[in-house]
Amino acid sequence: MKAQNRSPRGGWTVKQALVLGGLCLVLGIAGGWAIHAAQRPAVDPSVQGANAAQAGIGQAGANAQTSATKDMKAVADAQAAPQLAKLKSDPTNPELLIGIGNIYYDAHQYPVAVQYYAEALKTRQSDVSVRTDMGTAYWFMGDADRAIAEFKLALSYAPTNPNTLFNLGLVELQGKKDAASALDDWQKLLAANPNYEGRDKVEQMMAEAKKQAGEAH
Repeated sequence: MKAQNRSPRGGWTVKQALVLGGLCLVLGIAGGWAIHAAQRPAVDPSVQGANAAQAGIGQAGANAQTSATKDMKAVADAQAAPQLAKLKSDPTNPELLIGIGNIYYDAHQYPVAVQYYAEALKTRQSDVSVRTDMGTAYWFMGDADRAIAEFKLALSYAPTNPNTLFNLGLVELQGKKDAASALDDWQKLLAANPNYEGRDKVEQMMAEAKKQAGEAH
């Protein structure tokens, strides 16, 4: 399965976009589906150096990935600088915090994104999109349990949110090998959102989950 990330929100220069695009090609090695609020397809770059070697790209590829990650952080730092400057005089502004978090998420700097999302959620606890994004970031960081916890908390505010249900099912299937729970999440998604844009994708994933559930018995 591929990854589906959030869509970058404005402000990238042409040079930055070209740099980021090239770096994504270097980092785009493996992944799982995951949906961000904007629902734009993208490749999951979350495999770390050790996992990259296991994936067969060798030490040279792992080194290139590490270098590319640092370059992407630098690009994100540059774009976030104006908002970070504003944050100094308004440190609890949720819009600024979310905007900065989005910049780092788009640059695949998930730990940094989580920090800013967490700060924003202190004053906007029920913001389902931000909490779902934070859960997705935890998934890309390799923390399935924390991702599931954030998705379930998001669902306590919006029980039928399609993106949250999609991602919860994905992490339960891929991260916890819990096909039954994944199927339940996706059935709820389709029942509550019959015109869901990604219905075909969900049905494909449900078929895979049913296959896995059958093999487990």
